Amino acid sequence: MEIFGYIASVLIGISLGLIGGGGSILTVPVLVYLFGLDALAATEYSLFIVGISSVAGSFSYFKKGWVDLRTAIVFGLPSVISIFIARNYVLPLVPDKILTIGSWSMSKDTFLLLVFAGLMLLASFKMIRKYPGVQEGKTHAGKSDTFLAAMQGSVVGVLTGFVGAGGGFMIIPALVSLLRTPMKLAIGTSLVIIACNSLIGFFTSMGHMDINWNFLATISAIAVAGIFIGSHISGKIDGNKLKPAFGWFILLMGMYIMVREVLY
Repeated sequence: MEIFGYIASVLIGISLGLIGGGGSILTVPVLVYLFGLDALAATEYSLFIVGISSVAGSFSYFKKGWVDLRTAIVFGLPSVISIFIARNYVLPLVPDKILTIGSWSMSKDTFLLLVFAGLMLLASFKMIRKYPGVQEGKTHAGKSDTFLAAMQGSVVGVLTGFVGAGGGFMIIPALVSLLRTPMKLAIGTSLVIIACNSLIGFFTSMGHMDINWNFLATISAIAVAGIFIGSHISGKIDGNKLKPAFGWFILLMGMYIMVREVLY
């Protein structure tokens, strides 16, 4: 299972490098089902792995001029605040035993995985659904659109803090539709936002558990290798064409997690 885990870790990076999102959706299931971590530890480790991978991936986009720092601040600042609140004040309030129905009980780990599975279903629909790209020279976003983007940034921050997902599947559509960002620029900017969100979320809450740094460094290094592969082939393959197929894969995984956690 660990061999499959290492292979999947490469796919995490490839996804981030190729389509600017989706990698974090794979990280938690990989850590839980292939490496045997509990859900809470997996969400913590996921923040670091996705954050480091996104930092590495954002460099190539930054060198090509495909990062909008102003947009990253508008979207990212509310996200960072929301992550800090969710990770340090909301998540600790969730009890270890949430619900008991007959012989079946919902633990905190089960609850987090069910929330994560629901997030995977949402992500899959957004990846499968086509939304129009934005070309250079289009009208800039208005103040109301900027406000909506900031609000969506707050939502992404809550999700990132709660389940360890970077939220690229929500960030990119928001950048394209609300802030009129061209697709390549949206992907590069998304990586910067994901990197800041994930690493700040990790380092502000890492004191709650012991960290296996050797394991974390190994998985992160493999994911970083994957993101360089994804960034390299992004110039040859249109990520928008691959996104629906990846969305169907995420949909099946989300359904599998829901069935597994409810029935077993």
